[in-house]
Amino acid sequence: MAKMYFRYGAMNCGKTTSLLQVAHNYEEKGMKVIVVKSSIDKKGDKNIVSRLGIEREVDVLLEPNEKLLDRISLENISCILVDEVQFMMPNQVKELWIISKLHNIPVICYGLKTNFKGELFIGSKPAIELSDELEELATICSCGKKAKFNARVINGEFVSDGDEVAIDGIGAEYIPLCGECYIREVLNLEES
Repeated sequence: MAKMYFRYGAMNCGKTTSLLQVAHNYEEKGMKVIVVKSSIDKKGDKNIVSRLGIEREVDVLLEPNEKLLDRISLENISCILVDEVQFMMPNQVKELWIISKLHNIPVICYGLKTNFKGELFIGSKPAIELSDELEELATICSCGKKAKFNARVINGEFVSDGDEVAIDGIGAEYIPLCGECYIREVLNLEES
């Protein structure tokens, strides 16, 4: 029976680059993959874009109210790859899990676990709950420690409130931080 995987990490940990490598590995062996992302993710429009400059057009740009099985045939599919799963709706993540089980197709989801407030994204929660395997992809904070948090910066200032989704290039920048730096920079707390 196939598994569903959730590979997550803070910003700049290489999630999209990893997805593109996995797609290449399957396709190099003549296998068919389907690359999916939510239409909520405006970065790259119909493409997924790695910060290394690698990009690829997605096969399915899924609207929040759509079902994946209404958009694709599973015939000859070797793997489904999902970029930015945190933007998927819970029922869409559940559908991916069901596909992995009933159709015996591996589903590999990539995304952020938490938003800039340190809270689970709507799509990350079911990905954590349903995935057969969780894998944290690592990156580092500017202090050199492992980064686990995503901080939002607007006009050079860390912010801790606002809408959950503000994609790169729409007035916000995101920086990976370790817990200590997140507490100090975003929550503005110091050791007493």
